[in-house]
Amino acid sequence: MRAFTICFLTASVLLAQPRPFVPVTSDMLLNPSPNDWLMYNRTYDSQRYSPLKQIDKGNVDQLRMVWTRGQGAGAQEGIPLVHNGVMYLMAPGAAIQALDATNGNLIWEYQRKVPANQASQARAKTIGMWDDMIYTTTPDSFLVALDAKTGEMRWETKTDTRGNISGAIVAGDKIISGGSCTGNHVNCYISAHDAKTGKLLWKFATAANTGEPGGDSWGNTPDDKRFASTWGGPGTYDPSTNSVIYGVANPTPNTRMERHGDPFSVPTSGPVDLFSDSTVSINVDTGKLNWYYQHLAGDDWDEDWTDDRLLASTTLNPSAATAKWFNTKIKAGEKRDVVIATGESGGVFAMDRHTGEFLWANPWPFDVSNFLIDKVDPDGKVHLNESLIFTGPSQHKTICFFNTRSYWSQAYSPVTNSLYAPWVDTCLDMQTGPMFPTVRPVRNGKVREGSNPKEFSGISKINLATGKIDHIYKGAAPINGAVLATASDLIFFGDLDRRVRALDATTGKVLWEQTIGGPIANSTITYSVNGQQYIAVATGDGLLTQSVIGYAPGLNPPKGANAIYVFALPQKK
Repeated sequence: MRAFTICFLTASVLLAQPRPFVPVTSDMLLNPSPNDWLMYNRTYDSQRYSPLKQIDKGNVDQLRMVWTRGQGAGAQEGIPLVHNGVMYLMAPGAAIQALDATNGNLIWEYQRKVPANQASQARAKTIGMWDDMIYTTTPDSFLVALDAKTGEMRWETKTDTRGNISGAIVAGDKIISGGSCTGNHVNCYISAHDAKTGKLLWKFATAANTGEPGGDSWGNTPDDKRFASTWGGPGTYDPSTNSVIYGVANPTPNTRMERHGDPFSVPTSGPVDLFSDSTVSINVDTGKLNWYYQHLAGDDWDEDWTDDRLLASTTLNPSAATAKWFNTKIKAGEKRDVVIATGESGGVFAMDRHTGEFLWANPWPFDVSNFLIDKVDPDGKVHLNESLIFTGPSQHKTICFFNTRSYWSQAYSPVTNSLYAPWVDTCLDMQTGPMFPTVRPVRNGKVREGSNPKEFSGISKINLATGKIDHIYKGAAPINGAVLATASDLIFFGDLDRRVRALDATTGKVLWEQTIGGPIANSTITYSVNGQQYIAVATGDGLLTQSVIGYAPGLNPPKGANAIYVFALPQKK
């Protein structure tokens, strides 16, 4: 670990702060002001629910753009933070900026000095904030703390050798981040660093090693050939259990034959290749595993279960009419603290937050014959659809679903006790060649057969008590923007066709729509300054975004349109 006061990396103070800086305390993170957006999904529970309600169903159609700010070239996949009238964001090209949240004026900028090819690929999804520091991961594989007032670097710590693209989150007085798990097994981890000093406190192996919990689930695969990352959206901190709950991506190499030789030498129900395609709960103080739940056992198709996990409390009443799979031991009406997960592969699961006990699950966004999960037992054991597993060369299969949701966050509204999850109606077109498994399969996304191109994407309203799924919005353009829920029963999101929208959270009716200059990229937040509520979105090129555009019917949005757009109601005179 190297610590600096002022370093060779540039940080330019261009304007005075719009108001005196107020340090962010642990209590503020536990109970954030409705005016602020202090972490990537606003609150520790990752609900993306804002108590602000100045913008409501009666006036949302009056929203107007009040400022915009262009950004440089590079990947744009992040979510801004706002504190006391200042917006902090990851700017394309490996930069962090502080802006006046009322007009977009630059306060300071930190530019990481890395080679141009690394800067263009910088794509961390999140930054963290605590005390008077901003925390970010960098494309040259450092965790960095910046002075929130000036942008000067306070400390930096070397993490892994291939960058960290999920980003950093704050968990009490610790900074949690995940290794990229690219090219080297030792990078397959989730780690904790001291928020004040950057000192490494612990690492948890996401591709379990021999002799560790989960280590025997990889069969005869040697440790250095085991890979499972946290590349997507980062985890969620649960103060009530002092744990971080993370999603872990698929095992690699992608297919069972590549990893194990005989694809059926390991079971088609868990545990297999832990902790791939799993939700894991880790003690924040020790880095030890509390529990895990595996959504896909020995994935054969590179179907991620990384990205955010949402926490809530709800009564439970799943039934055969609302959930295809559920725990029959649940007593109708009992209350549980739950964690909700939706996968890039499709599927939605509810688990007990304290124990990982399976509660209910559904195929999602649709129940189709080539869905990659065959069934889930009442005790929660997931069984793969064995007809879709590749057993040799020259085979062609279509697997549903594929990149149906990725790092763009979902939301929850306590008003409706519902999850609002974006989806894209795509499946995986996968072929093994004559040299398989020596030569890897060809993989492409494709529109699901029989689907309606005018309803290629949508928002699902999923009841947490029952698991019932209602598709309250459908449209032709893929949704690539994080979903936001507000106390005024509104849902905000954006798509790749440059549209940002507000829906009625109950009916899905479009109440407001605005066309802006580029495809919406993750981002969506709301905040308030001086009594004025704002809605902010970012546009730009995410690396995964381009692959989604490739199989979206007729879509051709502009490239390089990186910018921030901020909306508000007209001010009364």
